[in-house]
This record gives sequence, structure tokens and C-alpha cells, in this order.
Amino acid sequence: MGRHATAVMEPHTMDFEPRSKLERRVAAAAEQQLAESKIVTPIAVFHRLGWLHKIERWEREQVDTLEAIAAVGPDKLTDAREILERWATAKGLTVGESTYVSTNRGRRPLRFTQRQDESAERAYRMHWTSPELSDKRRETLTRKQNTAPDLVVVIPQKDWTCVGCKDTGPYLIMDNTGPLCLTCADMDHLILVPSGNATITRRAKKASGLSAVVVEFDSRRKRYQRRGILVEESALEQAEQSCLADEEVRLRRRERDRERRANEDVVLIAKMAELIGTLFPHCPPDRAEAIARHTGLRGSGRVGRSAAGRALDEEAMTRAVVASIRHEDTEYDELLMSGVDRDAARDTIRSKIDSVLASWRGD
Repeated sequence: MGRHATAVMEPHTMDFEPRSKLERRVAAAAEQQLAESKIVTPIAVFHRLGWLHKIERWEREQVDTLEAIAAVGPDKLTDAREILERWATAKGLTVGESTYVSTNRGRRPLRFTQRQDESAERAYRMHWTSPELSDKRRETLTRKQNTAPDLVVVIPQKDWTCVGCKDTGPYLIMDNTGPLCLTCADMDHLILVPSGNATITRRAKKASGLSAVVVEFDSRRKRYQRRGILVEESALEQAEQSCLADEEVRLRRRERDRERRANEDVVLIAKMAELIGTLFPHCPPDRAEAIARHTGLRGSGRVGRSAAGRALDEEAMTRAVVASIRHEDTEYDELLMSGVDRDAARDTIRSKIDSVLASWRGD
């Protein structure tokens, strides 16, 4: 996501005097938003007015534009935006421009209007803050407004097929081309931290270079419910280490270790490690074992648990090694979290992967 420029409007002494029902409603919603959040956006005001339903569908690019989920027509939305701008001008607020990107893997800029008129698109991206805020407070608010939203991984409710490998899995993440399994999305190295311990969740997310929120649709409540987050295993271990004084955390860690050991197919993992050592004779033995243990974890949906992986297919094992190098030895995860497209990120780090592969092969 790019940085945004913020311009300061000269304070105005005039008052905003609503003359219509729509003006009164928009002004009241904007006043409430400013009082509660200290920052006002068209999206927040329209949501407060009850005009935007299932906004997560727009955030995941399941609909083309914001107008597609609005309860009112484009003309009324335009009128309300113009009212909001007049209100902000009358209040002498400081104006800035926000960035909206999808929660999908592609992180593409979100679209607001069917016509794709740039002036209208920009009007949707505006935000306003009080000129009385300190520079530090305003910077904090605008940085939060422009921070890329969390990646969202879904626990599917019915059978589905990955558009990449044509297989399936316990999780899916939407891409611009359709649903991807975590292996095809380069996220199968992440592990689930279930909801329930806010401290562990917060610390693990902070320590993880790549993370995603896991949600599941609740048919009774008719909305998605958060089930946890996916983080790197090292980040979870770091978070747990910082909370070792908490007996509950120690119990959770022991339980997780028991589950991991129960899910490890010792014989298969040993054969995988041996095959990796044969294909890549200069790969450190402990690294080969770690790759085999990671990809061969039962129930993970990773390449080692595929039919080819269980059959010790050389191509499948090579893919597991490449995935490990991608996440452990390159800046790939950092590129993804900064908003770089998956294909572009892969192109950037491809030479580093080839270099490590060559050294492990002894070329």
C-alpha cells in the first residue's frame, strides 16, 4: 500500500445547517462517527446509516463494487457523499485520502462505483479528522485507516475445489481467480491459534511475518464468526515463551505437543527425510527432517499428505523443499504482508530459491 498525502483545510466559522431529511441523517451519523472514532469516512457513515450490508463480501471481492451491496442507489450515495463533504468543510476538518485493498490474497485495490469514474472513486476514499488533534494522534488514526486489512481464511461449509491444484483442504482463501487451498496460496506453513486467549493471539500475530484471520460462517447468526488466526509456528512458540508464567499456557503447549506427536507418521516422515537427503545431499540433516515433519503432518493438507507425497514422489518432495526455502530463507512472507502480489513476490525471490537448491544439490 502506498503512502497518502494529507492536506489541511483552513478552518471555517460557518455552521452546517441541514435543510432536508437526508442532510440531517448524514450530518447526525457523521457527528457520531467523529465523536466515537475521531475519524470520518464515507464508508463508516454509510454503514452507520444502515446502507451497507454484508460489507465483507465487498472486502473479499465477491462483488465487483461497493454499490453492489448498498441498500440505496448510486444517485443517493452520490448525494450523501456531497453532503458529507459540505459538512466536513463547514466543520473545518482536516482531509486526507485512505487506501482500500481487498482481504483476498491478491490485495487488489477495491472498487466503489460501477462507472469507475476516478473523481467518484477518490471521493469514496476521503477521510476527515479534527484539526484540534495532535500531529501524533492524527498520524496514528490515518496509519490505522491505511493499514492493509487482515488476510481472511475461511473454514468451508461444503465441498469445494482449489482453482490451483484442483484438490481441496480444510481451509480456503479467496484469490482473484477463485478459492485457493493453503498450499497453493503459499500459506500451508502456518498453524492455527484458536480464539480464546487474547494475549497469545496478540503476541503471536505481532511476531509472525505472515498471518491470517480464520473465520467460519454461522448459519444461525447469518454471519462469519472468528475462529482464530494462522501464524508461523516460531511466532506461536515465541508468544508462548513470553507467557510461560501462565499455567494455562503451559498446559496448552503440552496439549499441542501431544497432538502434534499423535499426528506425526514417524515411518513416513523418516522416509521423506531420507528421500530429501538423496535429492539434496548437501541439505543439512536437521533441516531435511524438519521439512519432512512439516510437510508430512497428518491432517495438515500439505503436499506431503497428498497421494504423491505419501507415495514419496520426487516432484512432491521437491515442492516441499522449495516451499520451505521460500518461507525460511527469503523475504517472501514480508513481501506478501506489504501488499505485493503473489506472482510478483515469487518472481522477486525465485533466484534466491534457485541458489539454495543448487547449493543443496551440490551443483
